[in-house]
Amino acid sequence: MSQDDLSAKVTRLVEDELAAFAPAKEGDLMMLRDFARLRVRRPRPITVNFSGGFTQTCYSVTRSDGDYAVLFMPRAGYFSLCVDTLFGPADIGVHGPALGCFASV
Repeated sequence: MSQDDLSAKVTRLVEDELAAFAPAKEGDLMMLRDFARLRVRRPRPITVNFSGGFTQTCYSVTRSDGDYAVLFMPRAGYFSLCVDTLFGPADIGVHGPALGCFASV
């Protein structure tokens, strides 16, 4: 699959998730506003560091807020919350839906 195809797939996954999300309280609306502010409109490939010293190409979903970013892991087929480090984003083991990862911060 090409980078453009993967980028489009990530965009569709996020848009589908947002369309299905039903905010239940004010905090949900604030989270959606923050997610929309940081969301990347055209996901791009980025190298992510994983425990054990290996790396993987993932796709950006949100820009970093200075500490964290949400990325899509194509091999796994789900989203990951990554912490910013001097060596680039590092997976911290928080996986699942994009909004769930984003909300866990």
